[in-house]
Amino acid sequence: MKTTTTWILKLPFGDFKCRNQKSLNTSDLWLERQVGETEKREGRLACLACLGSMAEPIRVLVTGAAGQIAYSLLFSIAKGDVFGQDQPIILLLLDITPMLPVLEGVVMELQDCALPLLKEIIPTDKEEVAFKDLDAAILVGSMPRKEGMERKDLLKANVAIFKSQGAALDKYAKKTVKVLVVGNPANTNCLVAAKSAPSIPKENFSCLTRLDHNRARSQVAMRCGIPATQVKNVIIWGNHSSTQYPDVHHCKVNMSGSELTCFDAIKDDDWLKGDFITTVQQRGAAVIKARKLSSAMSAAKAICDHMRDIWSGTHEGEFTSMGVYSTGNSYGVPEDLIYSFPVQIQNKTWKIVDSLAINDFSKSKMDATAAELVEERDTAVTFLGV
Repeated sequence: MKTTTTWILKLPFGDFKCRNQKSLNTSDLWLERQVGETEKREGRLACLACLGSMAEPIRVLVTGAAGQIAYSLLFSIAKGDVFGQDQPIILLLLDITPMLPVLEGVVMELQDCALPLLKEIIPTDKEEVAFKDLDAAILVGSMPRKEGMERKDLLKANVAIFKSQGAALDKYAKKTVKVLVVGNPANTNCLVAAKSAPSIPKENFSCLTRLDHNRARSQVAMRCGIPATQVKNVIIWGNHSSTQYPDVHHCKVNMSGSELTCFDAIKDDDWLKGDFITTVQQRGAAVIKARKLSSAMSAAKAICDHMRDIWSGTHEGEFTSMGVYSTGNSYGVPEDLIYSFPVQIQNKTWKIVDSLAINDFSKSKMDATAAELVEERDTAVTFLGV
């Protein structure tokens, strides 16, 4: 006569995490062993293998890593606020050789945070190290404008930087890498990087206009006396510059449980078509004037928002703003630009929100910022033939 011993494994709920498993009952974890017969695993015992284990680390690059934006950014990435609370990170930090001593101090601080998701930190001044097998690249570093520098000289210096980094992405990074360009002029730098990485899909490249998006959202919220979370679907069209067009014609505002259009909520069309637009356009300059330094904390927050949306997607019925390839858009924006559009994101893939109604006021502003981007692109092409 066969004897049977039954073992029930009970674990307190919440004592473990299992990736891709939203919730588990203790009944999901049990083992029955029949002595003298083949050992069997029943139920969802495979989940036991997840206990004490995590996902494979992803490799994330931040350039300009010794700078002030990166200093505000790196902790949030390493803590899991961007790529997920169960996603280990290998952080690659690139900067120019003279900044390596400063970068070493940043590395020490990250180590001293004792963050469980941060598996490795690799500081370097070498592109072949920094761009190796990347899953995500956040290109913050760029040549800042110096006193007396002509705009075309600034563009020329940055074309050289982003052509080199685009080529490094093409040579060393995964073909699935998601690339966010932050360094200014961000739209054209992004275009140069994308053109310099022909083996990586163009839709994998985007530039940061989420800071402008957040600024616009905040201005509307303050005007209405509500949290910014109650404002959705503002749009930044065009260039990350003073020609950008912050558009609230499709914006919705939740006030006291009722969803209103932005114009109905604020009831001041002159402000929305005047001071609101110029405030958002000139906000970066206002921060520099007050702080004597460019935006860092808010820029880092916007980078986190942007990359988190790429990784996790946008909410149902909502869109965000990012600079993406203009090819095939329905708004008459010239082809072959990186232009900020309203986008929705699913499965790490963005899609321009098509067929929004555009009035003459909006169209003229969209065209003006597009003209600036065409001029930037054409100038960049003359420098290095990208």
